[in-house]
Amino acid sequence: MQGLHGRILFIDVSERTFSIEPLGDTGLPLPGGKALSTRLLLEHNPAGVDPLSPDNRFVIATGPCCGTSAWGASRYGVFSKSPQTGFYAESYSGGKTPEAIDRAGFDAIVVTGAADALTVLAIHPDGCDFHETPHLRGLETYAAEDALIQDYAPRGAGYGRPGAMVIGPAGENLVAFSVIENDYWRSAGRCGLGAVLGAKKIKGLVFAGDRKREVADPEGLKAFAREFREANGDSPAVKAYRARGTTQMVALMNTVGAFPSRYWSAGTCDHWERISGDVFHEQHEVTPHACLKCFMACGRKARIKSGPHKGLTIEGPEYETIYAFGGLCMVRNIDEIAHLNDLCDRLGLDTISAGNLCAMVAEASSQGRLDAPLTYGNADSISALLEQIAGREGLGDILADGIVKGAARLGLSDMAVHVKGLEPAGYDPRVLKGMGLTYGTSPRGACHLRTTFYKAELSGMISSDAVEGKADLLIDFEDRLVVFDCLILCRFYRDMYDWATLVRLLTLVTGTSWDEPSLRRAAARVVDDTRRFNIREGLTPEDDQLPRKLHEALPTGQVITREEYALLLNEYYRLRGWDESGVPPVPAA
Repeated sequence: MQGLHGRILFIDVSERTFSIEPLGDTGLPLPGGKALSTRLLLEHNPAGVDPLSPDNRFVIATGPCCGTSAWGASRYGVFSKSPQTGFYAESYSGGKTPEAIDRAGFDAIVVTGAADALTVLAIHPDGCDFHETPHLRGLETYAAEDALIQDYAPRGAGYGRPGAMVIGPAGENLVAFSVIENDYWRSAGRCGLGAVLGAKKIKGLVFAGDRKREVADPEGLKAFAREFREANGDSPAVKAYRARGTTQMVALMNTVGAFPSRYWSAGTCDHWERISGDVFHEQHEVTPHACLKCFMACGRKARIKSGPHKGLTIEGPEYETIYAFGGLCMVRNIDEIAHLNDLCDRLGLDTISAGNLCAMVAEASSQGRLDAPLTYGNADSISALLEQIAGREGLGDILADGIVKGAARLGLSDMAVHVKGLEPAGYDPRVLKGMGLTYGTSPRGACHLRTTFYKAELSGMISSDAVEGKADLLIDFEDRLVVFDCLILCRFYRDMYDWATLVRLLTLVTGTSWDEPSLRRAAARVVDDTRRFNIREGLTPEDDQLPRKLHEALPTGQVITREEYALLLNEYYRLRGWDESGVPPVPAA
Protein backbone atom coordinates (compact mmCIF):
# COMPACT_ATOMS: atom_id res chain seq x y z
CA MET A 1 0.00 0.00 0.00
CA GLN A 2 1.39 3.38 -0.99
CA GLY A 3 0.80 6.69 0.74
CA LEU A 4 2.74 5.47 3.77
CA HIS A 5 6.29 6.07 4.91
CA GLY A 6 6.39 2.50 6.18
CA ARG A 7 8.21 3.46 9.39
CA ILE A 8 7.37 4.03 13.05
CA LEU A 9 9.68 5.86 15.46
CA PHE A 10 9.70 4.54 19.03
CA ILE A 11 11.26 6.89 21.61
CA ASP A 12 12.10 6.04 25.23
CA VAL A 13 12.63 9.34 27.03
CA SER A 14 13.77 7.66 30.25
CA GLU A 15 16.62 5.87 28.50
CA ARG A 16 17.22 8.60 25.89
CA THR A 17 17.04 5.98 23.16
CA PHE A 18 15.02 5.41 20.02
CA SER A 19 14.41 2.76 17.41
CA ILE A 20 12.98 2.90 13.90
CA GLU A 21 10.72 -0.03 13.12
CA PRO A 22 9.08 -1.02 9.82
CA LEU A 23 5.33 -0.53 9.71
CA GLY A 24 4.91 -4.00 8.26
CA ASP A 25 1.66 -5.70 7.37
CA THR A 26 -0.47 -4.44 10.25
CA GLY A 27 -3.88 -5.57 9.06
CA LEU A 28 -5.19 -2.08 9.79
CA PRO A 29 -8.73 -1.33 8.60
CA LEU A 30 -7.54 2.04 7.22
CA PRO A 31 -4.03 3.36 6.56
CA GLY A 32 -2.42 5.67 9.10
CA GLY A 33 -3.80 8.36 11.38
CA LYS A 34 -6.39 7.29 13.92
CA ALA A 35 -6.52 3.66 12.79
CA LEU A 36 -2.78 3.17 13.25
CA SER A 37 -2.54 5.18 16.47
CA THR A 38 -5.45 3.35 18.12
CA ARG A 39 -3.89 0.00 17.27
CA LEU A 40 -0.56 1.14 18.70
CA LEU A 41 -2.24 2.12 21.96
CA LEU A 42 -4.05 -1.20 22.17
CA GLU A 43 -0.82 -3.10 21.58
CA HIS A 44 1.68 -1.04 23.59
CA ASN A 45 -0.18 0.75 26.39
CA PRO A 46 -0.48 -1.32 29.58
CA ALA A 47 -4.12 -1.85 30.55
CA GLY A 48 -5.13 0.44 33.40
CA VAL A 49 -2.02 2.59 33.15
CA ASP A 50 -2.03 5.91 35.01
CA PRO A 51 -2.26 8.62 32.31
CA LEU A 52 0.58 10.53 33.97
CA SER A 53 2.78 7.45 34.31
CA PRO A 54 5.95 7.12 32.23
CA ASP A 55 4.37 3.96 30.78
CA ASN A 56 1.47 5.82 29.17
CA ARG A 57 2.29 6.05 25.47
CA PHE A 58 1.99 9.31 23.59
CA VAL A 59 1.46 8.84 19.86
CA ILE A 60 1.86 11.45 17.10
CA ALA A 61 0.64 10.70 13.60
CA THR A 62 0.08 12.39 10.29
CA GLY A 63 -2.16 10.88 7.64
CA PRO A 64 -1.54 9.41 4.18
CA CYS A 65 -2.59 12.69 2.51
CA CYS A 66 -0.28 14.98 4.50
CA GLY A 67 2.28 16.66 2.27
CA THR A 68 0.35 15.78 -0.90
CA SER A 69 -1.78 18.03 -3.09
CA ALA A 70 -4.99 16.92 -1.31
CA TRP A 71 -6.90 19.86 0.17
CA GLY A 72 -7.44 20.07 3.93
CA ALA A 73 -4.73 17.53 4.78
CA SER A 74 -2.15 19.66 6.62
CA ARG A 75 -3.02 18.19 9.98
CA TYR A 76 -1.61 15.92 12.66
CA GLY A 77 -3.17 13.93 15.48
CA VAL A 78 -2.01 13.08 19.00
CA PHE A 79 -3.31 10.04 20.87
CA SER A 80 -2.93 8.64 24.38
CA LYS A 81 -4.86 7.83 27.53
CA SER A 82 -6.38 11.05 28.83
CA PRO A 83 -5.48 12.49 32.27
CA GLN A 84 -8.75 14.42 32.04
CA THR A 85 -11.07 11.44 31.48
CA GLY A 86 -9.06 8.27 32.05
CA PHE A 87 -10.24 7.08 28.63
CA TYR A 88 -9.25 7.29 24.97
CA ALA A 89 -7.62 10.58 24.01
CA GLU A 90 -7.38 12.03 20.53
CA SER A 91 -6.83 15.60 19.44
CA TYR A 92 -5.97 17.19 16.09
CA SER A 93 -4.32 20.38 14.91
CA GLY A 94 -3.48 22.10 11.64
CA GLY A 95 -1.29 24.96 10.46
CA LYS A 96 2.11 24.54 8.84
CA THR A 97 3.68 22.25 11.44
CA PRO A 98 1.95 19.03 10.25
CA GLU A 99 3.97 19.01 7.03
CA ALA A 100 7.19 19.50 9.01
CA ILE A 101 6.22 16.49 11.14
CA ASP A 102 5.51 14.48 8.02
CA ARG A 103 8.84 15.34 6.37
CA ALA A 104 10.59 13.51 9.21
CA GLY A 105 9.31 10.41 7.45
CA PHE A 106 7.29 8.42 10.00
CA ASP A 107 3.69 7.24 9.94
CA ALA A 108 3.65 7.45 13.73
CA ILE A 109 5.92 8.45 16.59
CA VAL A 110 5.44 6.59 19.89
CA VAL A 111 6.88 8.22 23.01
CA THR A 112 7.25 6.44 26.35
CA GLY A 113 9.13 7.07 29.60
CA ALA A 114 9.90 10.31 31.42
CA ALA A 115 13.01 12.49 31.40
CA ASP A 116 14.97 13.50 34.49
CA ALA A 117 14.94 17.16 33.43
CA LEU A 118 12.83 19.26 31.11
CA THR A 119 13.62 18.08 27.60
CA VAL A 120 13.08 18.94 23.94
CA LEU A 121 12.92 16.17 21.35
CA ALA A 122 14.23 16.97 17.87
CA ILE A 123 12.74 14.57 15.32
CA HIS A 124 14.34 14.00 11.91
CA PRO A 125 14.54 11.16 9.34
CA ASP A 126 17.38 9.46 11.22
CA GLY A 127 15.54 9.43 14.55
CA CYS A 128 15.57 11.69 17.60
CA ASP A 129 17.99 14.00 19.38
CA PHE A 130 17.49 14.75 23.09
CA HIS A 131 18.13 18.23 24.49
CA GLU A 132 17.88 19.04 28.19
CA THR A 133 16.24 22.46 28.47
CA PRO A 134 15.64 23.38 32.12
CA HIS A 135 15.93 27.07 31.15
CA LEU A 136 12.64 26.77 29.20
CA ARG A 137 10.63 25.97 32.33
CA GLY A 138 7.66 28.29 32.76
CA LEU A 139 7.96 29.70 29.25
CA GLU A 140 4.65 30.55 27.61
CA THR A 141 3.81 28.78 24.37
CA TYR A 142 4.65 31.47 21.81
CA ALA A 143 8.13 32.02 23.23
CA ALA A 144 8.66 28.28 23.68
CA GLU A 145 7.82 27.60 20.04
CA ASP A 146 10.23 30.31 18.89
CA ALA A 147 12.98 28.88 21.08
CA LEU A 148 12.54 25.33 19.80
CA ILE A 149 12.65 26.34 16.15
CA GLN A 150 15.57 28.73 16.61
CA ASP A 151 17.76 26.61 18.89
CA TYR A 152 16.86 22.95 18.41
CA ALA A 153 15.42 22.39 14.93
CA PRO A 154 17.19 19.59 13.03
CA ARG A 155 19.32 20.83 10.15
CA GLY A 156 20.19 18.91 7.02
CA ALA A 157 20.61 19.20 3.28
CA GLY A 158 17.21 19.45 1.63
CA TYR A 159 15.35 19.81 4.93
CA GLY A 160 12.19 21.87 4.70
CA ARG A 161 10.81 24.47 7.09
CA PRO A 162 10.89 23.15 10.69
CA GLY A 163 7.82 23.02 12.90
CA ALA A 164 7.30 22.59 16.63
CA MET A 165 4.63 21.54 19.10
CA VAL A 166 4.96 22.83 22.66
CA ILE A 167 3.29 22.97 26.04
CA GLY A 168 2.89 25.99 28.30
CA PRO A 169 3.04 26.38 32.08
CA ALA A 170 -0.27 24.52 32.41
CA GLY A 171 1.16 21.39 30.80
CA GLU A 172 4.30 21.57 32.93
CA ASN A 173 2.07 21.76 36.03
CA LEU A 174 0.03 18.75 34.85
CA VAL A 175 -3.24 20.61 34.46
CA ALA A 176 -5.70 17.93 33.34
CA PHE A 177 -7.00 20.01 30.41
CA SER A 178 -3.72 21.49 29.19
CA VAL A 179 -3.16 21.62 25.44
CA ILE A 180 -0.41 21.28 22.86
CA GLU A 181 0.18 24.37 20.70
CA ASN A 182 1.80 24.87 17.31
CA ASP A 183 2.08 27.78 14.85
CA TYR A 184 1.24 30.02 17.86
CA TRP A 185 -2.54 29.69 17.62
CA ARG A 186 -3.22 26.14 16.50
CA SER A 187 -4.05 23.72 19.29
CA ALA A 188 -4.43 20.03 19.86
CA GLY A 189 -6.87 21.25 22.41
CA ARG A 190 -8.87 18.55 24.12
CA CYS A 191 -8.27 15.61 26.50
CA GLY A 192 -5.33 17.17 28.37
CA LEU A 193 -2.52 15.78 26.27
CA GLY A 194 -0.32 18.71 27.25
CA ALA A 195 -0.23 17.13 30.72
CA VAL A 196 0.93 13.81 29.25
CA LEU A 197 3.93 15.61 27.76
CA GLY A 198 4.39 17.53 31.01
CA ALA A 199 4.50 14.30 33.00
CA LYS A 200 7.21 13.05 30.64
CA LYS A 201 9.04 16.37 31.18
CA ILE A 202 8.86 17.12 27.48
CA LYS A 203 8.57 20.87 26.84
CA GLY A 204 8.05 20.22 23.16
CA LEU A 205 9.09 18.47 19.99
CA VAL A 206 10.60 20.08 16.90
CA PHE A 207 10.55 18.44 13.47
CA ALA A 208 12.31 18.76 10.13
CA GLY A 209 13.30 16.50 7.27
CA ASP A 210 13.36 15.80 3.56
CA ARG A 211 11.06 12.79 3.26
CA LYS A 212 7.95 12.77 1.09
CA ARG A 213 5.16 10.22 0.84
CA GLU A 214 4.92 8.34 -2.44
CA VAL A 215 1.34 8.14 -3.62
CA ALA A 216 0.06 5.57 -6.08
CA ASP A 217 -1.05 8.03 -8.78
CA PRO A 218 0.68 11.42 -8.43
CA GLU A 219 -0.71 12.90 -11.63
CA GLY A 220 -4.17 11.55 -10.91
CA LEU A 221 -4.04 13.10 -7.44
CA LYS A 222 -3.01 16.49 -8.85
CA ALA A 223 -5.91 16.35 -11.31
CA PHE A 224 -8.24 15.36 -8.48
CA ALA A 225 -7.05 18.34 -6.41
CA ARG A 226 -7.62 20.75 -9.32
CA GLU A 227 -11.13 19.43 -9.91
CA PHE A 228 -11.87 19.54 -6.19
CA ARG A 229 -10.82 23.20 -5.97
CA GLU A 230 -12.84 24.14 -9.05
CA ALA A 231 -15.94 22.39 -7.73
CA ASN A 232 -15.81 23.66 -4.15
CA GLY A 233 -13.58 26.71 -3.89
CA ASP A 234 -16.32 29.28 -4.31
CA SER A 235 -19.24 27.44 -2.76
CA PRO A 236 -21.51 29.40 -0.39
CA ALA A 237 -20.22 27.46 2.62
CA VAL A 238 -16.58 28.18 1.76
CA LYS A 239 -17.32 31.86 1.17
CA ALA A 240 -19.07 32.03 4.56
CA TYR A 241 -16.12 30.47 6.40
CA ARG A 242 -13.67 32.69 4.54
CA ALA A 243 -15.70 35.77 5.45
CA ARG A 244 -16.53 35.07 9.11
CA GLY A 245 -14.92 31.76 10.13
CA THR A 246 -16.62 29.94 12.97
CA THR A 247 -17.73 33.22 14.53
CA GLN A 248 -20.76 33.03 12.22
CA MET A 249 -22.15 30.33 14.51
CA VAL A 250 -22.86 32.80 17.35
CA ALA A 251 -25.84 34.34 15.55
CA LEU A 252 -27.13 31.00 14.25
CA MET A 253 -26.98 29.19 17.59
CA ASN A 254 -28.68 32.05 19.45
CA THR A 255 -31.38 32.18 16.79
CA VAL A 256 -32.25 28.50 17.27
CA GLY A 257 -31.89 28.75 21.07
CA ALA A 258 -29.03 26.25 21.38
CA PHE A 259 -26.26 28.65 22.51
CA PRO A 260 -25.38 27.39 26.02
CA SER A 261 -25.44 30.31 28.43
CA ARG A 262 -25.13 31.00 32.14
CA TYR A 263 -23.60 27.58 32.79
CA TRP A 264 -26.13 25.58 30.79
CA SER A 265 -29.16 27.36 32.28
CA ALA A 266 -30.30 28.98 29.02
CA GLY A 267 -30.02 28.56 25.25
CA THR A 268 -29.43 32.20 24.36
CA CYS A 269 -28.02 35.37 25.91
CA ASP A 270 -29.20 38.94 25.47
CA HIS A 271 -25.73 40.23 24.65
CA TRP A 272 -25.01 37.82 21.81
CA GLU A 273 -24.77 40.54 19.16
CA ARG A 274 -21.96 42.19 21.15
CA ILE A 275 -19.92 38.98 20.98
CA SER A 276 -20.80 38.02 17.41
CA GLY A 277 -18.51 37.67 14.43
CA ASP A 278 -20.06 40.72 12.78
CA VAL A 279 -19.08 43.00 15.66
CA PHE A 280 -15.59 41.53 15.86
CA HIS A 281 -14.98 42.09 12.15
CA GLU A 282 -16.44 45.59 12.19
CA GLN A 283 -14.42 46.83 15.16
CA HIS A 284 -11.00 45.30 14.51
CA GLU A 285 -8.50 44.38 11.83
CA VAL A 286 -9.46 40.84 10.87
CA THR A 287 -8.15 38.86 7.91
CA PRO A 288 -8.71 35.24 6.88
CA HIS A 289 -5.86 32.91 7.87
CA ALA A 290 -5.39 29.44 6.40
CA CYS A 291 -3.48 26.26 7.12
CA LEU A 292 -1.32 24.89 4.30
CA LYS A 293 -3.25 23.32 1.41
CA CYS A 294 -6.47 25.09 2.38
CA PHE A 295 -8.67 27.39 0.29
CA MET A 296 -11.17 27.98 3.09
CA ALA A 297 -9.07 30.16 5.43
CA CYS A 298 -11.46 29.86 8.36
CA GLY A 299 -8.94 31.28 10.85
CA ARG A 300 -9.38 34.89 11.99
CA LYS A 301 -6.03 36.68 12.19
CA ALA A 302 -7.06 39.67 14.28
CA ARG A 303 -5.51 42.79 15.78
CA ILE A 304 -7.47 44.63 18.47
CA LYS A 305 -7.66 48.28 17.43
CA SER A 306 -8.81 49.99 20.62
CA GLY A 307 -9.54 49.62 24.32
CA PRO A 308 -7.53 48.03 27.13
CA HIS A 309 -6.32 45.22 24.84
CA LYS A 310 -5.30 47.46 21.95
CA GLY A 311 -2.52 45.90 19.89
CA LEU A 312 -3.30 42.32 20.88
CA THR A 313 -2.77 40.02 17.90
CA ILE A 314 -4.43 36.65 17.89
CA GLU A 315 -5.91 34.05 15.60
CA GLY A 316 -9.40 33.81 16.97
CA PRO A 317 -11.51 33.68 18.97
CA GLU A 318 -13.25 30.66 17.46
CA TYR A 319 -16.92 29.94 18.10
CA GLU A 320 -16.20 27.46 20.90
CA THR A 321 -14.17 30.03 22.82
CA ILE A 322 -16.89 32.66 22.36
CA TYR A 323 -19.51 30.19 23.64
CA ALA A 324 -17.38 29.13 26.62
CA PHE A 325 -16.55 32.61 27.88
CA GLY A 326 -19.25 34.74 26.24
CA GLY A 327 -22.13 32.32 26.80
CA LEU A 328 -21.37 30.13 29.80
CA CYS A 329 -19.43 32.85 31.67
CA MET A 330 -21.59 35.71 30.32
CA VAL A 331 -18.65 37.93 29.30
CA ARG A 332 -20.31 40.69 27.30
CA ASN A 333 -17.43 42.09 25.27
CA ILE A 334 -15.74 40.33 22.34
CA ASP A 335 -12.42 42.08 23.11
CA GLU A 336 -12.39 40.57 26.58
CA ILE A 337 -13.11 37.13 25.11
CA ALA A 338 -10.18 37.60 22.70
CA HIS A 339 -7.97 38.47 25.68
CA LEU A 340 -9.08 35.34 27.57
CA ASN A 341 -8.45 33.31 24.41
CA ASP A 342 -4.92 34.71 24.16
CA LEU A 343 -4.28 34.02 27.85
CA CYS A 344 -5.38 30.39 27.47
CA ASP A 345 -3.17 30.00 24.39
CA ARG A 346 -0.12 31.39 26.16
CA LEU A 347 -0.65 29.30 29.30
CA GLY A 348 -1.65 26.21 27.31
CA LEU A 349 -5.26 25.72 28.47
CA ASP A 350 -8.22 24.27 26.59
CA THR A 351 -10.70 27.15 26.25
CA ILE A 352 -13.79 24.89 26.28
CA SER A 353 -12.87 23.19 29.55
CA ALA A 354 -11.52 26.40 31.08
CA GLY A 355 -14.71 28.32 30.25
CA ASN A 356 -16.92 25.55 31.59
CA LEU A 357 -15.02 25.40 34.89
CA CYS A 358 -15.05 29.17 35.35
CA ALA A 359 -18.80 29.20 34.64
CA MET A 360 -19.39 26.38 37.13
CA VAL A 361 -17.61 28.45 39.77
CA ALA A 362 -19.68 31.53 38.86
CA GLU A 363 -22.91 29.54 39.10
CA ALA A 364 -21.94 27.95 42.42
CA SER A 365 -21.04 31.40 43.76
CA SER A 366 -24.39 32.83 42.62
CA GLN A 367 -26.17 30.01 44.47
CA GLY A 368 -24.16 30.58 47.65
CA ARG A 369 -22.58 27.12 47.38
CA LEU A 370 -19.03 28.40 46.94
CA ASP A 371 -17.20 31.41 48.36
CA ALA A 372 -15.18 32.51 45.33
CA PRO A 373 -14.42 35.99 43.95
CA LEU A 374 -15.74 35.13 40.49
CA THR A 375 -19.04 36.35 39.12
CA TYR A 376 -20.77 36.07 35.77
CA GLY A 377 -19.46 38.56 33.22
CA ASN A 378 -16.39 39.60 35.20
CA ALA A 379 -13.52 39.05 32.76
CA ASP A 380 -10.88 40.19 35.27
CA SER A 381 -11.89 37.57 37.84
CA ILE A 382 -11.98 34.90 35.12
CA SER A 383 -8.51 35.93 33.97
CA ALA A 384 -7.20 35.68 37.53
CA LEU A 385 -8.68 32.21 37.96
CA LEU A 386 -7.12 31.02 34.68
CA GLU A 387 -3.72 32.15 35.96
CA GLN A 388 -4.35 30.27 39.22
CA ILE A 389 -5.33 27.11 37.34
CA ALA A 390 -2.20 27.15 35.18
CA GLY A 391 -0.02 27.87 38.22
CA ARG A 392 -1.92 25.46 40.50
CA GLU A 393 -2.61 28.08 43.12
CA GLY A 394 -5.56 28.26 45.53
CA LEU A 395 -8.91 27.38 43.97
CA GLY A 396 -7.10 26.94 40.66
CA ASP A 397 -5.18 23.98 42.07
CA ILE A 398 -8.46 22.16 42.72
CA LEU A 399 -9.90 22.94 39.29
CA ALA A 400 -6.64 21.99 37.56
CA ASP A 401 -7.42 18.32 38.16
CA GLY A 402 -10.44 18.58 35.86
CA ILE A 403 -14.17 18.76 36.36
CA VAL A 404 -14.73 15.32 37.91
CA LYS A 405 -12.15 15.61 40.68
CA GLY A 406 -12.52 19.38 41.05
CA ALA A 407 -16.31 19.34 41.37
CA ALA A 408 -16.11 16.44 43.85
CA ARG A 409 -13.66 18.32 46.09
CA LEU A 410 -15.86 21.42 46.00
CA GLY A 411 -19.09 19.49 46.65
CA LEU A 412 -20.47 20.42 43.21
CA SER A 413 -20.63 17.04 41.45
CA ASP A 414 -24.41 17.28 41.15
CA MET A 415 -24.19 20.40 38.99
CA ALA A 416 -21.10 19.54 36.92
CA VAL A 417 -21.80 19.26 33.17
CA HIS A 418 -19.58 16.69 31.44
CA VAL A 419 -19.53 13.24 29.86
CA LYS A 420 -16.65 10.96 30.86
CA GLY A 421 -14.94 14.00 32.37
CA LEU A 422 -14.96 16.13 29.21
CA GLU A 423 -17.19 19.20 29.00
CA PRO A 424 -19.49 19.64 25.97
CA ALA A 425 -19.02 22.13 23.17
CA GLY A 426 -21.42 24.95 22.29
CA TYR A 427 -24.39 22.96 20.98
CA ASP A 428 -27.15 22.36 23.51
CA PRO A 429 -28.52 18.79 23.20
CA ARG A 430 -31.89 19.82 24.61
CA VAL A 431 -32.44 21.56 21.27
CA LEU A 432 -30.17 19.45 19.04
CA LYS A 433 -30.93 15.95 20.32
CA GLY A 434 -28.49 14.23 18.02
CA MET A 435 -25.74 16.16 19.73
CA GLY A 436 -26.84 14.51 22.97
CA LEU A 437 -26.14 11.11 21.45
CA THR A 438 -22.86 12.42 20.04
CA TYR A 439 -21.74 13.66 23.46
CA GLY A 440 -22.75 10.43 25.17
CA THR A 441 -21.09 7.96 22.81
CA SER A 442 -17.90 9.79 21.85
CA PRO A 443 -14.87 7.81 23.08
CA ARG A 444 -13.12 10.95 24.34
CA GLY A 445 -16.11 12.42 26.20
CA ALA A 446 -18.58 15.13 25.24
CA CYS A 447 -17.03 15.80 21.84
CA HIS A 448 -18.80 17.70 19.06
CA LEU A 449 -16.21 16.92 16.39
CA ARG A 450 -16.75 13.19 16.36
CA THR A 451 -19.89 13.62 14.26
CA THR A 452 -20.47 17.40 13.83
CA PHE A 453 -24.10 16.27 13.79
CA TYR A 454 -25.28 19.80 14.50
CA LYS A 455 -24.79 20.23 10.75
CA ALA A 456 -27.48 17.65 9.98
CA GLU A 457 -29.90 19.08 12.54
CA LEU A 458 -29.39 22.76 11.73
CA SER A 459 -29.56 22.25 7.96
CA GLY A 460 -32.83 20.32 8.08
CA MET A 461 -31.44 16.96 6.98
CA ILE A 462 -33.31 15.62 9.99
CA SER A 463 -35.49 17.34 12.57
CA SER A 464 -33.50 18.48 15.59
CA ASP A 465 -36.31 17.18 17.80
CA ALA A 466 -36.49 13.75 16.16
CA VAL A 467 -35.51 10.59 17.97
CA GLU A 468 -36.63 7.80 15.63
CA GLY A 469 -34.10 7.08 12.90
CA LYS A 470 -31.58 9.59 14.19
CA ALA A 471 -28.94 7.09 15.28
CA ASP A 472 -28.71 5.68 11.76
CA LEU A 473 -27.91 9.05 10.17
CA LEU A 474 -25.55 9.92 13.03
CA ILE A 475 -23.55 6.75 12.42
CA ASP A 476 -23.25 7.71 8.77
CA PHE A 477 -21.76 11.07 9.82
CA GLU A 478 -19.52 9.49 12.43
CA ASP A 479 -18.09 6.78 10.20
CA ARG A 480 -17.28 9.20 7.39
CA LEU A 481 -15.47 11.46 9.85
CA VAL A 482 -13.55 8.49 11.21
CA VAL A 483 -12.18 8.14 7.68
CA PHE A 484 -11.27 11.85 7.90
CA ASP A 485 -9.29 11.14 11.07
CA CYS A 486 -7.42 8.26 9.51
CA LEU A 487 -6.41 10.32 6.49
CA ILE A 488 -6.17 13.10 8.62
CA LEU A 489 -8.46 15.72 6.98
CA CYS A 490 -9.94 18.95 8.31
CA ARG A 491 -13.51 18.72 9.61
CA PHE A 492 -14.59 21.81 7.70
CA TYR A 493 -14.19 19.92 4.42
CA ARG A 494 -16.94 17.52 5.51
CA ASP A 495 -19.45 18.71 2.89
CA MET A 496 -16.88 18.30 0.10
CA TYR A 497 -15.47 14.86 0.86
CA ASP A 498 -18.54 12.65 0.59
CA TRP A 499 -18.21 8.87 0.55
CA ALA A 500 -17.60 8.66 -3.20
CA THR A 501 -14.95 11.39 -3.09
CA LEU A 502 -13.18 9.68 -0.19
CA VAL A 503 -13.16 6.40 -2.13
CA ARG A 504 -11.53 8.14 -5.08
CA LEU A 505 -8.99 9.93 -2.90
CA LEU A 506 -7.98 6.77 -1.05
CA THR A 507 -7.56 4.84 -4.28
CA LEU A 508 -5.35 7.54 -5.81
CA VAL A 509 -3.18 7.76 -2.68
CA THR A 510 -2.87 4.09 -1.72
CA GLY A 511 -3.27 2.24 -5.01
CA THR A 512 -5.65 -0.13 -3.26
CA SER A 513 -9.13 -0.60 -4.65
CA TRP A 514 -11.84 0.78 -2.37
CA ASP A 515 -15.58 1.08 -2.66
CA GLU A 516 -18.14 2.67 -0.36
CA PRO A 517 -19.25 -0.54 1.43
CA SER A 518 -15.65 -1.56 2.19
CA LEU A 519 -14.83 1.94 3.39
CA ARG A 520 -17.85 1.98 5.70
CA ARG A 521 -16.88 -1.42 7.14
CA ALA A 522 -13.32 -0.21 7.72
CA ALA A 523 -14.52 2.91 9.56
CA ALA A 524 -16.78 0.82 11.79
CA ARG A 525 -13.80 -1.36 12.73
CA VAL A 526 -11.88 1.72 13.88
CA VAL A 527 -14.87 2.78 16.00
CA ASP A 528 -14.91 -0.70 17.55
CA ASP A 529 -11.18 -0.47 18.31
CA THR A 530 -11.61 2.80 20.22
CA ARG A 531 -14.52 1.27 22.14
CA ARG A 532 -12.41 -1.76 23.07
CA PHE A 533 -9.68 0.53 24.37
CA ASN A 534 -12.15 2.31 26.63
CA ILE A 535 -13.75 -0.89 27.90
CA ARG A 536 -10.30 -2.17 28.75
CA GLU A 537 -9.78 1.05 30.75
CA GLY A 538 -12.97 0.52 32.77
CA LEU A 539 -15.75 2.06 30.66
CA THR A 540 -19.29 1.09 31.70
CA PRO A 541 -22.69 1.94 30.14
CA GLU A 542 -23.10 4.62 32.81
CA ASP A 543 -20.21 6.52 31.24
CA ASP A 544 -22.31 6.98 28.09
CA GLN A 545 -25.02 8.87 29.98
CA LEU A 546 -25.63 12.63 29.90
CA PRO A 547 -25.29 14.70 33.08
CA ARG A 548 -28.41 15.52 35.09
CA LYS A 549 -28.36 19.19 34.06
CA LEU A 550 -28.82 18.34 30.40
CA HIS A 551 -32.06 16.47 31.19
CA GLU A 552 -33.53 19.59 32.80
CA ALA A 553 -35.69 21.75 30.51
CA LEU A 554 -34.45 25.05 29.12
CA PRO A 555 -36.56 28.15 29.84
CA THR A 556 -38.14 27.55 26.42
CA GLY A 557 -39.34 24.12 27.60
CA GLN A 558 -37.04 22.23 25.27
CA VAL A 559 -35.55 19.10 26.78
CA ILE A 560 -34.04 15.75 25.95
CA THR A 561 -35.75 13.34 28.32
CA ARG A 562 -34.06 10.31 29.80
CA GLU A 563 -36.49 8.13 27.87
CA GLU A 564 -35.62 9.81 24.58
CA TYR A 565 -31.94 9.49 25.26
CA ALA A 566 -32.32 5.80 26.17
CA LEU A 567 -34.03 5.16 22.84
CA LEU A 568 -31.24 6.95 20.97
CA LEU A 569 -28.49 5.14 22.85
CA ASN A 570 -30.02 1.67 22.55
CA GLU A 571 -30.60 2.16 18.83
CA TYR A 572 -27.00 3.31 18.42
CA TYR A 573 -25.68 0.21 20.21
CA ARG A 574 -27.89 -2.05 18.07
CA LEU A 575 -26.87 -0.48 14.77
CA ARG A 576 -23.21 -0.70 15.76
CA GLY A 577 -23.64 -4.42 16.39
CA TRP A 578 -22.78 -3.96 20.07
CA ASP A 579 -24.57 -5.74 22.89
CA GLU A 580 -26.96 -4.02 25.32
CA SER A 581 -23.98 -2.82 27.41
CA GLY A 582 -22.24 -1.30 24.41
CA VAL A 583 -19.62 -4.04 24.00
CA PRO A 584 -18.48 -4.71 20.40
CA PRO A 585 -18.24 -8.27 19.13
CA VAL A 586 -14.90 -10.06 19.29
CA PRO A 587 -12.97 -9.12 16.13
CA ALA A 588 -12.46 -11.81 13.53
CA ALA A 589 -9.04 -13.44 13.58
